[in-house]
Amino acid sequence: MQQFIQSSIGKLPKISRNAFFAAAFTVASLAATPAYADENAALTGTITMDGRGTVSVAPDMAVITARVVTISKTAADALAGNTSDLAKVIQQIKAAGIEAKDIQTSGFAIYPRYERVTDNSNRQPNITGYEVRNGVEINVRDLTKLGDLLTGVVDSGANSVDGIRFQVSDPDEKLDEARKRAVQEAKHKASIFAEAAGVELGGIVSISETGIQMPRPVMMRAEGMMMAKADAVPIEAGEETISASVTIQWQIAN
Repeated sequence: MQQFIQSSIGKLPKISRNAFFAAAFTVASLAATPAYADENAALTGTITMDGRGTVSVAPDMAVITARVVTISKTAADALAGNTSDLAKVIQQIKAAGIEAKDIQTSGFAIYPRYERVTDNSNRQPNITGYEVRNGVEINVRDLTKLGDLLTGVVDSGANSVDGIRFQVSDPDEKLDEARKRAVQEAKHKASIFAEAAGVELGGIVSISETGIQMPRPVMMRAEGMMMAKADAVPIEAGEETISASVTIQWQIAN
């Protein structure tokens, strides 16, 4: 039979042979279509849900900036006085147990100071002196030392302490926990909707992270002169929130 078909095809013109093969392919495709449709007939729609997971975590470190501001008639005198005072501050910081790797110079600048012109003339104001600002940024990894450290740097010569930021040193583990909770919430909501609709969840079509929220530095500011008489500055770090949001789409199985 096979030889007969091959012999018959061989006798057909080229155009007829092409038409024959096209027809045969169409018949084969139609024969296979019902099986494919039966296999996927159960998948008829989707359910899409958002989920958000949050984790509360207490900050375990703080970053502060202690500055020395020095004013003098000449730039050289202002710089010399500032350098001497800041050296004492750094010495106090190290004596408090802060390692050198956690101390970094920050915000060095020299500014001329001008007289205040009160008349209506257009003359340039004269320079009356110079101001030198210099400071150090300090990573405090033991928050129990923070109050005494703040008082110590002021007593040793810092006259401005600003930018106290509470942080979580390693938030990645907590972020992963928030992601797991976000997925669990989305799955829980999808299950409720599926049950109410009388359907079952199929496989996951897609899953995407739509946002994360990391702890934002909590800023505090305190002027040195206000803290000079304090035994230890009271500090409360509180808690921060880490969150993650996801969107998951499931197939609906009948």
